[in-house]
Parts: sequence; C-alpha cells; structure tokens
Amino acid sequence: MASSEIYRYLDVLGKPVALDPEGFLIHLDDWSPAVAEALAAEESRTLTDEHWEVIEVLRDFYDRFEASPAMRPLVKAVGQALGPEKGKSLHLMRLFPDSPAKVGARLAGLPKPANCL
Repeated sequence: MASSEIYRYLDVLGKPVALDPEGFLIHLDDWSPAVAEALAAEESRTLTDEHWEVIEVLRDFYDRFEASPAMRPLVKAVGQALGPEKGKSLHLMRLFPDSPAKVGARLAGLPKPANCL
C-alpha cells in the first residue's frame, strides 16, 4: 500500500491504530476483528453475523486479487460465496448504507476501492 497521510489514531484495546482522513487503515496489518468493531462503533453500527459474512468475502477477495472490489464485483463475489439471495445490491445496501463497497472495505481493513468517491 502506498504511504498515506496519518490523520488520526483509533485506540483499540490500548493499541493506537493509524487511520487516513477517510478512516481507512494506514497499515493493513493492523486489522483485527476488534479494529472492525471499533470502526463500526464510531459510526454507531453494530456488526451482525451478516456483516461478518460480507467482511470475510471482502478480505478473501483482497487476498485473491490484491484489490478491494467496487460494487459490481462485490455483489458478484458475495453471490458466489453466500448465495443469490445475499448477492444482491439491496442486501448489501441494507447492511452498509451509503456505499457498501467503501464502508465494507473500511471495516474489513482494506484500501478504498478504486472507483469509490
């Protein structure tokens, strides 16, 4: 990952985690489920099992392709991993309002998807 400007630190279990101005991790290796929970809490989100399923799909996609998926590839990847009912943009919008690809990537500890504003 290219070096990014550190905007602030998030305290997770007594450890400072560096974030960029949009709340993405500066160091991807800092990610853990506790980091995801802390990032979600800042946005008043509670991560359910359905959120974790999508976070796992996102992390697997990144491991395979070394990129965070934009919305269309995310919908396809979720559909392949979790079935056609969950592989719909409406399902992802319900879980991650605003921008499922961007919000999901941030919570999964991944870089911002290339085509997200």
